[in-house]
Amino acid sequence: MPRKKAAAAAWEEPSSGNGTARAGPRKRGGPAGRKRERPERCSSSSGGGSSGDEDGLELDGAPGGGKRAARPAATKAGGTAVVITEPEHTKERVKLEGSKCKGQLLIFGATNWDLIGRKEVPKQQGRNEKGQLGHGDTKRVEAPRLIEGLSHEVIVSAACGRNHTLALTETGSVFAFGENKMGQLGLGNQTDAVPSPAQIMYNGQPITKVACGAEFSMIMDCKGNLYSFGCPEYGQLGHNSDGKFIARAQRIEYDCELVPRRVAIFIEKTKDGQILPVPNVVVRDVACGANHTLVLDSQKRVFSWGFGGYGRLGHAEQKDEMVPRLVKLFDFPGRGASQIYAGYTCSFAVSEVGGLFFWGATNTSRESTMYPKAVQDLCGWRIRSLACGKSSIIVAADESTISWGPSPTFGELGYGDHKPKSSTAAQEVKTLDGVFTEQVAMGYSHSLVIARDESETEKEKIKKLPEYNPRTL
Repeated sequence: MPRKKAAAAAWEEPSSGNGTARAGPRKRGGPAGRKRERPERCSSSSGGGSSGDEDGLELDGAPGGGKRAARPAATKAGGTAVVITEPEHTKERVKLEGSKCKGQLLIFGATNWDLIGRKEVPKQQGRNEKGQLGHGDTKRVEAPRLIEGLSHEVIVSAACGRNHTLALTETGSVFAFGENKMGQLGLGNQTDAVPSPAQIMYNGQPITKVACGAEFSMIMDCKGNLYSFGCPEYGQLGHNSDGKFIARAQRIEYDCELVPRRVAIFIEKTKDGQILPVPNVVVRDVACGANHTLVLDSQKRVFSWGFGGYGRLGHAEQKDEMVPRLVKLFDFPGRGASQIYAGYTCSFAVSEVGGLFFWGATNTSRESTMYPKAVQDLCGWRIRSLACGKSSIIVAADESTISWGPSPTFGELGYGDHKPKSSTAAQEVKTLDGVFTEQVAMGYSHSLVIARDESETEKEKIKKLPEYNPRTL
């Protein structure tokens, strides 16, 4: 367990840039005959831009009561999606900067990409069968390789879903590649694989943030508007619908969003169940889990929506939410959030005074945390970076790297050979003692760390670590 520092007052308590629109291609419904099984519910422990209704949304009682949201007239008439377009003379000009972190890249965890998370190795090669690496093919790639299709762009950030990737350029453009069966690439169509980078169908204000769920995507523009596209199954797109409809032969299909569509309304629910719109939401950050979404706004408020299983939305209930709903815990003066992170079935927020809060579940065979609770093991630590895998968590805080996660794990916690591989409590990663971690990232069962190498001491420490060479494994 990490040593505790002086507590940082940790607490615990139960303009629109849309422009004009032009018609673009739209294809209704998910892949033919595709029926998606809903995961079982778990046992629980209890315990912008604008909020107007310009997208034709109606909130009849609780959002997502089975009704499909009304579509804008342009969509109904032409059967096409509305592509966001901003007149050139009103567009902001931006030059985004990537992460300031620099150093050596470290890796630990499983690297047998073909097998991990699967019962058997598929006949097709590797983890690039949908072209999600962007190299124009579906071949397995063992070592980092430049994406030639983006070599002329300055990329400042990227996000990965289950089988798709978004890349953000310094001028606010977004490129997408990989699986597009549910429209998660925002290209206006649905195809099995797009192996080369393609620019999404969006011509609005510059995009400043991208995030990916399993089969959906979120983008945020420089004005604080949020757009979503892809699979709507649990309401994670935020358009007051799960997109479900009965097709021929009683098959369940989904009305996928094939181009970015603005998330138009944010709500809060009172204790007596009343639903109220929340005005003046200007989005500052967005994070996606497998099937849920978190947003942080300019007033340090947190909203969540999508799949409610295991309490990952933080509303003390397991109901799916079809539009962004305010997480009450952070809606108090001096108690707002400064960072948000989403795991596969859980969520995190760092409060403005530095406390780390968790809700949801990492071990789905145990009870869930239904609303945000302080992570006591990290009380007083200044969190710099956090990442979640399937069920593991890694954190860069102060001079240490900290991780935890239930079994089974595959080395992504970094505890070292002949050490326990899993831990239900947060532990310092002793194998990284003396290494200053600038930033952390985590995949399904492996971790990546950017280790600072400015001083001679830091360089020497890193030099003692073994070198990862996939060709010799």
